[in-house]
Amino acid sequence: MFGLVPTKPKKHELDSFGPFRWFGEDFFAPMMHDDLVPPLSAHVMNSFKVDVKDLGNSYEISAELPGMKKENIRLDYHDNYLTIAARTDVTEEKKDSEGNYIHRERRTGSVSRSFYVDDIDDSNISAEFKDGILTINLPKIDKAAKKSSSIEIK
Repeated sequence: MFGLVPTKPKKHELDSFGPFRWFGEDFFAPMMHDDLVPPLSAHVMNSFKVDVKDLGNSYEISAELPGMKKENIRLDYHDNYLTIAARTDVTEEKKDSEGNYIHRERRTGSVSRSFYVDDIDDSNISAEFKDGILTINLPKIDKAAKKSSSIEIK
């Protein structure tokens, strides 16, 4: 399950461990302490922060993607679903004068979110990526311009 973070158990919850209850609260505290495992909700859910605004004739979606490059972000609009997907692959190396590694780190990962947005003029969707913020403009279809027709019953 996503979004579950270990917390310190209550005294009565420790009593339910049966034969292990003699260890006491002090034994389980390090394993269940909040600082042991950092909050995982954003990382486990492959998520990023998004704001959605209704501007009347369009929707504006702002997604925070710090550290991402424009060429590693993909936008798709298909069957009324807007999907924002991004990936990162970063290698940082520091070497001494002999070329031996002193420090080397690699980060890879991907994030993706989908939003159901109907009545959109998909031919006029626009997007801009600046300073780690992806801004997407989704113009609405003019409902007054939609044609209606009568269907003859035979």
